[in-house]
Amino acid sequence: MKKTPLLNIALSRLIASLGHGDIVMIVDAGMPVPPGVELIDLALTQGTPDLVSVLRVVLTEMQVESHVLAEEMLLKQPPALVVIEGLSLQGELGQQRLVSHDELKTLSRKARAIVRTGECQPYTNIALVAGVTF
Repeated sequence: MKKTPLLNIALSRLIASLGHGDIVMIVDAGMPVPPGVELIDLALTQGTPDLVSVLRVVLTEMQVESHVLAEEMLLKQPPALVVIEGLSLQGELGQQRLVSHDELKTLSRKARAIVRTGECQPYTNIALVAGVTF
């Protein structure tokens, strides 16, 4: 059995297969998933699991070079934003880039996979860009 906290097979496989610059998105329950992009659907019910819980576990295995948020997230200020800002200050998320929500949806077409959570706060989505450990 694995020693790290991440037990989900599909998510663990995804992270193990990432190369430098690959994009993984962790999104709320309402974010559309473009055709052809892998969906790892973790949503069970409204709010479960929340985006922060999924993000924290993903960060135990994924090296992140940078992240992308929608500008609307900063305006709406969902609860997850405080945690994301804290993780960013700790250096866990690399450099931040802000785009419009529509641009984030366009970026999702380039994602290796989209991880859907049960998060139901508007604009609570993050794109993680894979880094390298060397």
